[in-house]
Amino acid sequence: MGTQSCINIQKEWDIVGARQLGRDIAKKIGFGTVDQARIATAVSELARNIYLYADSGKVCFEAIETIDKKGISMIAIDSGPGISDISLVMQDGYSTSRGLGAGLPGVKRLMDEFDLISEKEQGTEVKTIKWLR
Repeated sequence: MGTQSCINIQKEWDIVGARQLGRDIAKKIGFGTVDQARIATAVSELARNIYLYADSGKVCFEAIETIDKKGISMIAIDSGPGISDISLVMQDGYSTSRGLGAGLPGVKRLMDEFDLISEKEQGTEVKTIKWLR
């Protein structure tokens, strides 16, 4: 496994920094421009959720490698209020911020692996992986 790089999300500008770091790591791994854009979009959604709903948290990136493939792992962690109804937020079109509602279902579609853990008043952790094809 590679070294983990994290960006703290506390202000809106941190979303841009997280997006850029995700794109840079994806490029170094060898992802093409389309997948770099997909990864950057997923990072934006995860970082924006931290900014909007949890006040602070972090997005961590790691270049990962198995015997036969490599990719990027992203973990978004916050200590916010948690998600009370995960099945609701995973519905297409659901939005609490009057946004497009692409949110977490969009992140799940953009990435190859997606796992969400959330506890009320404990925060939320979203783990995603995109494999290089």
